[in-house]
Amino acid sequence: MPISSLPIPLSLTAPPPQTLGARIRRVFRSRKALSGLTQWVVDWGIPMAVVVSVVYVFAVRSRGADAVYRTFTLIDAPDHTLLWIASLTGWLLVPAIIGGIAGHVIAARIQNVKELPDSDMFKRRTLAERLRPPDRIHLLADYFAKGPAEQDFVDLFVRTVHRNHWRLAQDHWEILVRDHMRTDDFAPLGRIDCLRQAHSTAKVTVVAPSTIGVCPVCAVRQS
Repeated sequence: MPISSLPIPLSLTAPPPQTLGARIRRVFRSRKALSGLTQWVVDWGIPMAVVVSVVYVFAVRSRGADAVYRTFTLIDAPDHTLLWIASLTGWLLVPAIIGGIAGHVIAARIQNVKELPDSDMFKRRTLAERLRPPDRIHLLADYFAKGPAEQDFVDLFVRTVHRNHWRLAQDHWEILVRDHMRTDDFAPLGRIDCLRQAHSTAKVTVVAPSTIGVCPVCAVRQS
């Protein structure tokens, strides 16, 4: 049954505790505030590094560290299945990744020589600010005890639109913010500004349809 067919509750209920799975999902979706290269490292670089490390460990246990190193660097021919995997990794995967990353970084630096987002004008960024990870997408439950503006937004989006279904409302809110961060308008922004402006834009996007009980995510997914 679509949630829009349920009656609108008379009052906003208190938010339930957030589950571990929901916390992990929110962190994972918040990565869209990162640059394209950093997102690639999180999405693909780290999993590939884990797989290569596992193959390396098992190959070392089977044939020894010296044999794996010599096969990985293409000095010796492989004579075992794990060594074949190590050889192909050293021959194809590593050069392709290093070349692709180097090409991307160089192209990005060339493109950005004359480009500066308006939000970065006249600013001095310290090393700590450059290395600071982005914040997470806001938790709607945190708005429950904030000022009148935040409380009105939560009342509209959670009670009126999602019929006090806090977890569904949080899921759709994260999708709204995440997809705004993926658009071209937010691509030049730094991780902090990207997430902050995505929050503001998402709020503006949902207020008008929410007044008539429509959630943009619900409307698209149920069409």
